[in-house]
Amino acid sequence: MGEMHYTGMQLGVIGALFLSVASSVSIVICNKALMSNLGFPFATTLTSWHLTVTFCTLHAAQKLNFFETKSVDMKTVMLFGILNGVSIGLLNLSLGFNSVGFYQMTKLAIIPFTVLLETLFLKKQFSQNIKFSLFLLLIGVGIASITDLQLNLLGTVLSALAIITTCVGQILTNTIQKRLNVSSTQLLYQSAPFQAAILFVSGPIVDQCLTKQNVFAFKYSTIVLVFIVLSCLIAVSVNFSTFLVIGKTSPVTYQVLGHLKTCLVLGFGYTLLHDPFTSRNIVGILVAIFGMGLYSYFCTQENKKKQSIDLSVSQIKDKEAALLLGGKNMGSQDKESQQDNKKLNRDPIV
Repeated sequence: MGEMHYTGMQLGVIGALFLSVASSVSIVICNKALMSNLGFPFATTLTSWHLTVTFCTLHAAQKLNFFETKSVDMKTVMLFGILNGVSIGLLNLSLGFNSVGFYQMTKLAIIPFTVLLETLFLKKQFSQNIKFSLFLLLIGVGIASITDLQLNLLGTVLSALAIITTCVGQILTNTIQKRLNVSSTQLLYQSAPFQAAILFVSGPIVDQCLTKQNVFAFKYSTIVLVFIVLSCLIAVSVNFSTFLVIGKTSPVTYQVLGHLKTCLVLGFGYTLLHDPFTSRNIVGILVAIFGMGLYSYFCTQENKKKQSIDLSVSQIKDKEAALLLGGKNMGSQDKESQQDNKKLNRDPIV
């Protein structure tokens, strides 16, 4: 039974990872066409629409009894939703005020900072093998994606704030689900309105600051509206799979998956969109994939070891319980036999 349960969990994790990769790569390609080819540059406002459609979709699913809501402390959910919304806005500002290379460095810094926070505050232990595989992954992605590094004070401050809020938000996504025993769907359903609200208010301001254009003055053609609707529909899957992956695995695993998406997007960009591709990109992607493979292997081995230890502990507890019950049964049988003997001694002999 334990092995069947473990296999079922593994299949669930694989399904969540596949859904996350497929939906994320799809939305990147869709948004690239929307922003680069159709000239719609309002990324933060678009994200607020994504979250609004996600909430509406989940609300309809809840009304149709696809999942049950679970009451969670409103203050916790509100702060969590606002934190995630601020994180998205800061990442977009970081991209706007930094070079692409420095923005990629910001994304790379999320993994080691997450490891540091989980080690310090959650007392989580990361083996040397895991740390080595993460180091290889970061080196590979850095080689493949970082082209230029231009520093400025405002951009550096925004990047630091984006790293902190992103790490804390993703750690909370995992922690809230496990400690409050809520599913990824339940948490997303309750936090999405607050994320959407903060971005709906701040999005046009952030986009105005970054693009010098007004989202409400933009001329929306039919093809632009079609791609916006398509992007919002794909975003439902992206948001759902994000919470699902972090809940089933960990924030670090989700970031590793994010870098796999980066490698896939670079590959798709070269094959489908004919983006420039060099030997440096190829070497970096290969090193990154090797690091991801090692990370996956080491995680699997450690999970199996933990599973076997948990199974052994549960078997020992079952044996102890059986012995305890056996002892009680023997004791009751002895008492019954003693009572029978006393009864025989009292009965007269005929």
